[in-house]
Amino acid sequence: MAGNTFGTLYKLTSFGESHGRGVGGIIEGVMPGLFLDLEFIQNELNRRRPGQSEITTPRDESDQVEFISGVFEGCATGTPLAFVIWNKDQKSGDYDNLKDVYRPSHADYTYQSKYGIRDHRGGGRSSARETIARVVAGAVAKLMLKQFGVSIQAFTSQVGEIKLNKPYQDLDLLMAENNIVRCPDADTAMLMIQYIDDIRREHDSVGGVITCIIRNTPTGLGEPVFDKLHALLAHAMLSINAVKGFEYGSGFVAAGMRGTNHNDEFYINEGRVRSRSNFSGGIQGGISNGEDIYFNVAFKPVATVLKEQKTVNKQGDEVVMKAKGRHDPCVVPRAVPIVEAMAAMVLADAFLINNSYNSVP
Repeated sequence: MAGNTFGTLYKLTSFGESHGRGVGGIIEGVMPGLFLDLEFIQNELNRRRPGQSEITTPRDESDQVEFISGVFEGCATGTPLAFVIWNKDQKSGDYDNLKDVYRPSHADYTYQSKYGIRDHRGGGRSSARETIARVVAGAVAKLMLKQFGVSIQAFTSQVGEIKLNKPYQDLDLLMAENNIVRCPDADTAMLMIQYIDDIRREHDSVGGVITCIIRNTPTGLGEPVFDKLHALLAHAMLSINAVKGFEYGSGFVAAGMRGTNHNDEFYINEGRVRSRSNFSGGIQGGISNGEDIYFNVAFKPVATVLKEQKTVNKQGDEVVMKAKGRHDPCVVPRAVPIVEAMAAMVLADAFLINNSYNSVP
């Protein structure tokens, strides 16, 4: 199975399945001497973990990370940083009735077709539980970026038809962690929470949008032509389970604008080139320009719904199935730290690539 490694110099190779012994990874490119703040890393995992509120899956996992190489006296040695998170609360029996059935909009059929075998227990490798490894690698990347003053903050900006219509500049993004849906506007958050809970009671699911803001990015990150910074961010976000779309800067709105309105005019502020607007989303020509990088990530409704649905089985018979188990009615609140983690890995990789230019004598 290819495709388990992400990144060029800052690189994560992940492993593990939803109902296997655990999920883990190997990180390369960690700066030697970097203090690995285990409390911070664990807190990032806690933000993603299941069972954290009534609008998430009740699967009870502590998701404690265990580093097994690449650390000495609390600091990264620069050698491969290996870690594992052991699974504790699998209920594989919940999936026995799905062993020979292809769940609608899941990877069951495609995995079976590609590999000739699949792990029906929670989707195996296709399960979103794989994203635990991303969060750990993203937390380490955040610790690296912190040394350069770069901050990454994502938040829920839409659930179903409920949208947060305020500009991010008018919001205190840190307030997103004050509610279970991770929306920085309290009034909108209450509407979102009630909506998700209503969907849960109906045994259905709903999608949404996560917005991410990257501040204090220096000018010059990104590699034209094929490795443009926004292309790398798109790759990162579209690799996350349930993601259906990515847009940065003005995004699809730009299609209806004129160039005279969309162009970001430059000016000088305290000796630095700045732009009066930021329709470019902090990236021009695939390279960061020093302004805020901002983008949206669209998530589909969770594919598992606890209602009867029509499908087919491995024998080619049309059947009716009803899923069991513990599932999120909306994946968006728990996906916020995953979006941040993937963005952090992209930025950390870009920093290392830029530094490689400076290392040439």
